[in-house]
Amino acid sequence: MRTRTLGRSGVEVTELSFGAAGIGNLYAPVTDEEARAAVDAAWDADIRYFDTAPHYGIGLAERRLGEALAARDRSAYTVSTKAGRLLVAAGESGGDDLENGFAVPATHRRVWDFSADGVRRSLEDSLTRLGLDRVDIVYLHDPDDHGEQAFRQAYPALERLRAEGVVGAIGAGMNQAAMLTRFVRDTDVDAVLCAGRYTLLDQGALTELLPEAQARGTSVVVGGVFNSGLLADPRPGATYDYAAAPREVLDRAYRLKDVAQRHGITLRAAALAFPFGHPAVASVLVGTRSPHEVRDTAQQFTVAVPAAFWKDARAGGLLADHVPVPGEEHP
Repeated sequence: MRTRTLGRSGVEVTELSFGAAGIGNLYAPVTDEEARAAVDAAWDADIRYFDTAPHYGIGLAERRLGEALAARDRSAYTVSTKAGRLLVAAGESGGDDLENGFAVPATHRRVWDFSADGVRRSLEDSLTRLGLDRVDIVYLHDPDDHGEQAFRQAYPALERLRAEGVVGAIGAGMNQAAMLTRFVRDTDVDAVLCAGRYTLLDQGALTELLPEAQARGTSVVVGGVFNSGLLADPRPGATYDYAAAPREVLDRAYRLKDVAQRHGITLRAAALAFPFGHPAVASVLVGTRSPHEVRDTAQQFTVAVPAAFWKDARAGGLLADHVPVPGEEHP
């Protein structure tokens, strides 16, 4: 599988990457064996970039990912994790973490912390859970409501960690494009992880983030290309941005699926290919929880989407003319 370099960092990522939220029991339990099998399937598919976070299953995803990669050559793969939420023991409170989306016991609570000390402590804790002596990339995770502390304290801490050689690349990961654009403009991040804002249904990142990243040589990792499920399987009740898809959006997904089928491909294949129409995009990050999902995603990623699909999507008003698509020259 082809790789790309994040900004000027020298850190390489595969164009398709493994998101570990699913093996952190996102929405439903996954066994240790299933989690390991999913990571093994990713490896067999030549995926070598793995993304995780303390938030995912309050540490479970990091532990499972580390265990699954433990026997692998450390120089052969890239790992990213995130900082911004510290995990603090919750005592004998009982209950589960489903209100935060994860089917795990609520043994810990998350504490927002974008201080310099919080970033270092978060990374140290992540390394312990992963069983690694280093990670390649650290993203500030969802600093939406903590912008000033993130820019004034957390970001400089990441910059120092990079200068010390503790991490190879730094950035921020969010479900919005506006603050990520500020990170690209006002800091020296190597990459940003933008979830859900550059898809067949939502090109919000194209307004400012992607052009700014291209101009400054910053890479963009695109997550959420299926918009939390709708573009994977359009149907009544399908989710879009973690809620039931509005009728208008569902209808657009149906129409995109029809265009894909006319050209002999799946909507999943088109959704995975779409972000690479923009040169700032380095990788597409997909959350998978089973070997079947991994293999299906990897197979769909290899599908050549015909130019006629993009042409017909534009002709049908499903993509604006100015939206770049794979195979076209981009200024």
